[in-house]
Order: sequence, then structure tokens, then C-alpha cells
Amino acid sequence: MNGVNDTRRSLLIAEDDAVLQKGRRWTFDGYQTLAAADQEDAQQEYRRLSATHQPDALAGLITRDPELLRICRMVEKLAASDATVLIRGESGTGKEVLGRALHGMSQRAANKFVAINCAAVPDNLLDSELFGCERNASTGVSKARPGKIELAHGGTLLLDQIDGLPRVLQDKLLRFLKDRVIELAGARGKTPVDVRVICATHHDMKALIAQKRFCEELYRRVAEVVLDVPPLRGRSGDAALLAHVFLRRFAAEYNRGPMTLGSDALSAIEAHGWPGNVRELLNCIKCAVITTSAREVTAADLGLDKMTHADVAFSLREVRDDAERRAVLSVLSRVNGNIAKASKLLGVSRPTLYDLMHRLGLKPQPRFEMPSGRQGLGSR
Repeated sequence: MNGVNDTRRSLLIAEDDAVLQKGRRWTFDGYQTLAAADQEDAQQEYRRLSATHQPDALAGLITRDPELLRICRMVEKLAASDATVLIRGESGTGKEVLGRALHGMSQRAANKFVAINCAAVPDNLLDSELFGCERNASTGVSKARPGKIELAHGGTLLLDQIDGLPRVLQDKLLRFLKDRVIELAGARGKTPVDVRVICATHHDMKALIAQKRFCEELYRRVAEVVLDVPPLRGRSGDAALLAHVFLRRFAAEYNRGPMTLGSDALSAIEAHGWPGNVRELLNCIKCAVITTSAREVTAADLGLDKMTHADVAFSLREVRDDAERRAVLSVLSRVNGNIAKASKLLGVSRPTLYDLMHRLGLKPQPRFEMPSGRQGLGSR
């Protein structure tokens, strides 16, 4: 239980400053949450928490995103089991961090965590890398060598990019997951292996199954539980939060002293799509710390386009207008164009609703009513 409690303490969840009071702290589903009136307060409190608590299984995850927090809670629950977990997400989203967390909070934590990138090893070597090989003079193998599966005995094996397994090895892995034994050619017997298997991928596995590129039965074996890790662009506020953390880390590593992110840098970070996710952001901040001579990092230092206040306001206006348009259209459709009922559901007066529709370019919808004496279709 201590590992779980430490995990909860290690996560800093920075909430929206506009709705929080300075210095207030509370817990959210067991995770410690900090509210601060400005970014400096959040930075100071984060440094204090980092100094007082030892690193733990989820120390690599810093987020305020509700979906990623839900996944963290699932990791805590799954850690107590030996269920085979498939972690899906784009490259750079932290799939291995979650895999290590599953191991670090489990009863297997004292044993090895072994990871292998299935797509990075040539096909002719992947078999021996996974399952090992026996001494064989004819093939030039001078001594027996255990594979990654056997090395992880008692611990956890992470198969990254499992979609990169050749079909022959997919069948062999399926047999291992069924029997939990390794049998090598020339070996005197079978070797039982007690290992928890975690898999990761950034591909659509069901599409690969439809294309006959991945074994459906193996998918069912490795996907007893599926965790979908959101990309950084889908984690509201996390890009700026992580940027502060990375800036402090690399400023200390390269003896740069205190460094800050300029307002233009923060706007650019929040506006960027980050196709490379957290890894891309980390590299971007690291490069800026190394190359800039100033204490304040700008958007130009990050190699990102500068965002003006007009750009941000225009984007926010578009988001608001789109949300209001969808809400009004949905409610009008639900009440068959009845303005009185629609305004009541939306919580506004009828004049306000008319003004809103006019601003959004929406016209009152014609109400459909069944002609008198006629029955609806299918009533016969």
C-alpha cells in the first residue's frame, strides 16, 4: 500500500487558475491536487513536493487531464492483478512509463522489468531475442542464451510495438501465453516461466487483424485489458505544465540557473499540435535550454510560431461559437423548433435565444406537425 500512497502523492494536478483560490489544496480521487493563483506558485509548490517525496512508480507522469488521471487509477487497480494489458497510444505518449508503473506497483516490483521493441529487432534475430537459444555448433552458437521472456521470470515483460512481430512468432507467443513454458530445439525439456506480459502499440490492431497481419486469437490474449493513452494535444493544459517541468530539469542539468518561459512561448506551446507528443516537447525544451543565452525562453527559441493575442482570442471565439451553435441546433431539434421550450432547456430567455440565433446565423426551424386525421407511418 505504501507504493500506492506514494504514487498518489507524486502526481501534481494543476487546475485552471481562473477558478481557484491561492494556496488552497485538496485531494481529487486520492491524487494530491494543488491550486495556485499563478504559475510561479504552482512551480514553487511542485518543487517542494518533488523534494519531499521519493520517486515512485508513477513519478514520470505529471498531468491534470481527467482521462489520463482515469488511466492512472486503472493502473493502480490493475497492478494488483496479473492481467495481460495492451497499452495503445501514439509514439511519445508515455506507454512505457505506464508499463513500468504497472510493474512498480505490483507484487513483482522486486524482480526484473524487461522491455523489448519488437519492431526494432530484425526478424531473423527476434526469435532468439524473445525465446532464447541453445548451444549449437552448426549455427555458430557457442553457448546457451536465455531470451527476454526467461530473463523476466518472476517479473514483467513489456513487448513494445507488438504489431511488429512476424506471423510465425505471433503463433509462438500465443503458445507461450497458453502454456507458460518455453521449449527450445535441442533442449532436454520445457522451461516454465512465471512472467506478467504487457504489450504496447500505436497501430489499430483490429485493422491489422482485418488485413490478416495480426493473429486475432493472440490479440484476445494480450488485450485482456486495454488502456488508451491520449495524445498530448488532447490533454488540456498539460503541454504548458510539462514545459515548466522540463525547463527546470534541463536548466539544472546544464547549470543554466533559473529560467522561465515567456508569455509568447507559453502561447506557442499551447497552440502547437505536438505530433511527437511528450517526447517532442521534451526535445524542444532541451534544445532551447542548450542554445539560448537568455534567461527567458521565447517562442523563437523553441522554434515555434509566435501566437498573438488576436490569434488566441479568435480561436477561443471560434470554439465558443461552434459549441453554442451545436447546442442550439441540438435543442431545437429535440423540441421540434419550439422556441419557448428550447429557451427553457438552454436556461436563457426567448429574446436572448433569438439574439443568439441571429448572431450565429441560425433561422428558426419550421415545426413539423402531423396533419389532422392522419396517422404516422407504421401505425397500421
